[in-house]
Amino acid sequence: MSVRASIGLGGNLGDVRQRLEAAIARLAGEPGLALAGCSRFYRTPPWGPVPQPDFVNAAIAVDTTLSPHALLDVLLKTEQAFGRVRDGERWGPRTLDLDLLLYGDRVLDDDRLSLPHPRIAERAFVLLPLADLDPGQAVPGHGRVADLLRAVDTKDCVVLP
Repeated sequence: MSVRASIGLGGNLGDVRQRLEAAIARLAGEPGLALAGCSRFYRTPPWGPVPQPDFVNAAIAVDTTLSPHALLDVLLKTEQAFGRVRDGERWGPRTLDLDLLLYGDRVLDDDRLSLPHPRIAERAFVLLPLADLDPGQAVPGHGRVADLLRAVDTKDCVVLP
């Protein structure tokens, strides 16, 4: 049985747009994943206390037969393939960040994975791409993407050509 999942993509080191497009192509070729949609690309300000360049962010929807944890493993493997090193620093610069944002209407919180993604309702760089995919998408425990988006500041987020 297939489940629709939403994946956030971002990065701010090197040729990010090219890397995000290559990561999307790689994910679309993974067994158990079928690309169902891709948002526009956005330039967004960095999040957190570390001074760094702006990010490029996007989101994809996939139909998957993988479990949430198996899908997370694919995302982590893909990050590594594109040079991501997870050194424990949060909110720092990165070559590629892939986040499992939503997995159907599943709610999960264990030592490896939280669904929906924590702080999803607070982040314009997540909500703008999700709204491109499906503004009516329900975020379990939070409401619809379009409603959440109206509550965040998007003024410094720019759609890329």
